[in-house]
Amino acid sequence: MSSINEISPADRERLIRGSIEAKKFAYSRYSNFHVGAALLTTDGQIIRGANVENASYGGTICAERTALVKAVSEGIKDFVALAVVSDIASPCSPCGICRQFIREFCALEMPIYLVPVDYPQTGDGVKDGGVLNTTLGELLPHSFGPEQLELPRQE
Repeated sequence: MSSINEISPADRERLIRGSIEAKKFAYSRYSNFHVGAALLTTDGQIIRGANVENASYGGTICAERTALVKAVSEGIKDFVALAVVSDIASPCSPCGICRQFIREFCALEMPIYLVPVDYPQTGDGVKDGGVLNTTLGELLPHSFGPEQLELPRQE
């Protein structure tokens, strides 16, 4: 049995397509590396986000964080899956800060679909259209989350 909580094939496809659509709105004039992300909420909404760069590089926000900030700022905090796509042919994983940011709001078992730019890939040995199916727990093992702040402390 997979460690990934399954979502329906239709929802998976909607989510992947949402990330591809979001990537069209990336503002990446410095790196020219476009990223789109899409979150599936428990009530079936797709929340999209694109990376938004800044001349002051530290002010840049990744697509994954854009989607999460949009959702949370509208009161949405229950997610069942995330899809991420970039401009490269191989699946691209969220950066470290995004992984920690995702950890704040999402379950470790939540499926994360890392989508190649040329989705769906076809051919011998290609599975799931070339998408890498993973979870937050696999991307951020031994993570620190909100529940650690609730543990008793010793002086």
